[in-house]
Amino acid sequence: MMDVGRHPNITLLTYSEVESISGYVGNFVVRIRQRARSVDPEKCTGCGTCEEKCPTKVLDTVYEAGMGYRKAIYRPFAQAVPAVPVIDRDHCLFFTKGRCKLCAKVCPTQAIDYTQEDTILEVEVGNVLLATGYDVFDAGRISQYGYGRYPNVFTSLEVERMLSGAGPTGGRVVLRDGETEPQSVAIIHCVGSRDENYHPYCSKVCCMYSLKLAHLIHSKTNAHIYQCYIDIRAAGKAYEEFYKRLQKEGVAFINGRPAEILPEGDKLAVYVEDRALGQQMKLPVDMVVLSVGLEPRHDAGEVARLFGISTDADGWFKEKHPKLDPVATMTEGVYIAGCAQGPRDIPDSVAQGAAAAARILSLIRQGEVRVESATAIVDEMMCVGCGQCIQACPYTAIEYLEERKVAHVIEALCKGCGSCTGACPSKAISLRHFTDRQLISEMLGAMYAMSEVTR
Repeated sequence: MMDVGRHPNITLLTYSEVESISGYVGNFVVRIRQRARSVDPEKCTGCGTCEEKCPTKVLDTVYEAGMGYRKAIYRPFAQAVPAVPVIDRDHCLFFTKGRCKLCAKVCPTQAIDYTQEDTILEVEVGNVLLATGYDVFDAGRISQYGYGRYPNVFTSLEVERMLSGAGPTGGRVVLRDGETEPQSVAIIHCVGSRDENYHPYCSKVCCMYSLKLAHLIHSKTNAHIYQCYIDIRAAGKAYEEFYKRLQKEGVAFINGRPAEILPEGDKLAVYVEDRALGQQMKLPVDMVVLSVGLEPRHDAGEVARLFGISTDADGWFKEKHPKLDPVATMTEGVYIAGCAQGPRDIPDSVAQGAAAAARILSLIRQGEVRVESATAIVDEMMCVGCGQCIQACPYTAIEYLEERKVAHVIEALCKGCGSCTGACPSKAISLRHFTDRQLISEMLGAMYAMSEVTR
């Protein structure tokens, strides 16, 4: 990220969102809302004095996963680029009660600006790459696991922050009381994944990060660790070796999905059936870690409509072809990468991002984009402006001209599929080189040729 922030040909717009996009490949116009930080990024040096002096503490449910606190003026995460903080107006004393202004008093460069407002930018771009990431499954939806009810049931993200040396516990693995180290830990795989009640797909990353958490917890606490799994999917390079290493470290692997977790004295009882042994088990442990799966971003459908692409049955962005064209979408000039398309780990995300960048670079070097010769064309004298062709087009290649009250085909996006011609009730749309007269002539020619063969 530091290299990206310093690159002369990259403009980094953080704390911003796309409001609208129009145009087509090579000629997109993107409208971006840059939200007010209440901090002037040109003046701010990222010294952190304002964060240190701010008196208001807010529970950080994003970066710290609810395990720690941040200030009302803060940077979203430690390695944020640029290192410019933002004021949380919902919790800042100046915006809520009209007093304080301590951050403005201590700022050495006078970068605090309480009057700052959102700004609107319009940029022209040739291609769009969507890498919007994913959301983490809400473990509270599975009530039988007791997350949110039993204090010592944690999610994998909470334990991840706990293990970080810069995290809320300074790298110590402790129970909710903040002091006691667990002597036994159960890690439950596939929470929210491979489950017809929630998400039927595999989240792809849970097995390996569960193994990593087991290794780190064991090294810090020497606790006895149980792994409750459906299948161990360790398909990456050297992943299987790491799995075997955990077995040698003494981690107990139980082939089964737990049915329920219940409190039992000062411990938690995990009820699970080991399919390998064919018997039911009760595991008394101090801590339970739920390995939550990945799910599409909550606004994935809205983003898909904004950029004229589609989502699959699970809600992930849909590619043009899963094997032959996995980074392109049905909308020419719009590409996808990373977990926006589906669950994947870091190496796969990096590879897909590089592939998408290469596709875009190849278009830039061409200078021109070849379009289909058999594109649709609208007879404006016959078009009634009903809009059925716009709804039928899978490539969003048809727009409605308000001034003339007719449909118009954007030839740069049209792929000549013919969906619009079949949907048009007034027969106002036809395909170049595939008009009704030409098709009838071809059929008559084929019939004549067959009759000559049968004589």
